Order: sequence, then C-alpha cells, then structure tokens
Amino acid sequence: MAKVVPGRFTARIEGPFVVFIIGMRVNRLWAFHKWVPVATAMGGMLKELYEHPELGFLGNSSHMNMREVTQIQYWRSYEHLEKYARGSHNHLTAWKKFNQSIGSDGTVGIFHETYLVEAGKYECLYGNMPVWGLAKAGEHLPAVGMRETARRRLGGQNEPAVPTPPQ
Repeated sequence: MAKVVPGRFTARIEGPFVVFIIGMRVNRLWAFHKWVPVATAMGGMLKELYEHPELGFLGNSSHMNMREVTQIQYWRSYEHLEKYARGSHNHLTAWKKFNQSIGSDGTVGIFHETYLVEAGKYECLYGNMPVWGLAKAGEHLPAVGMRETARRRLGGQNEPAVPTPPQ
C-alpha cells in the first residue's frame, strides 16, 4: 500500500502536457474469454511505457469498479501519445486482437478521453494522500504560499481574503 503523506500538497509539471483517460467496461460478466484478454493487455503496454521514458509517458493511476477498469495517464505531448498509439507493437497487437475477438459484438466496451493542458492551466490538491495523479507524474509540492489556494495555484495574484478555518 502506498505511504500516506500527511498535510496539504499540490503538483507541478513543466510545460504543457496531456491527460489521457482510457478504459474498458465489461458488458457481459460471464464472457470471461472476451474481457480478460482486454483487461490484461494494458499490463504489457504499461511495462513498455515505464521502461522507455523517451516515449513521453509520465505516469498513471488505475481505478476499478464492478464493471470498469480505468487508467488516468499523463503524457508529455499529444504527439508522444499518438506516436505510441500508432507505432507500438504492444498497442497495435492489443487493438488488432480486440477487433478480431470483440469488434462490435457488445461484450466489452472501450473508451478514451484526451485533454491537452496548457502550461500552468491546471490546479490540484492532495490532503493526507499518497503521492497520486499529477503529483506522481510531475513534482509533489507542499501547498503553501503561492500554492496554498486553488486561485493562487492557478496564478491568481489578487485573491480575496478568506478566513482560515480553525485547526
């Protein structure tokens, strides 16, 4: 289990970056032979990405519920993400197998969302959390001074005075 870091923290990453959310949904629970290969394919891709930082992958977090597996990934640029999607043997093999085995039969759903984030146009806070999300992909910093509030983290200079809650 990840170590909890007490206190308030934020994250910083230099320059623009990409948030890529990708996942699968099991639509027919008993069709194990269909969804297990889809669920396990991500492992090989993540191994490849972590072993080759030049591919532009910065980090990820995984989330599961009853029917879905979701990855939140951070990439250096859209160009890195697209080059990986179009050129990785692991990704292309998984995609080909998905289309051959499942295609549009409805047993497994897949999804992704891509967000291009401009430098400094993001804000995050982690309170009493392990190093997580963007802080794991970039820098994990105390949320103090100019990083103390959401407005300050977004570069706001003229923040209205807000009473500090009692400790």
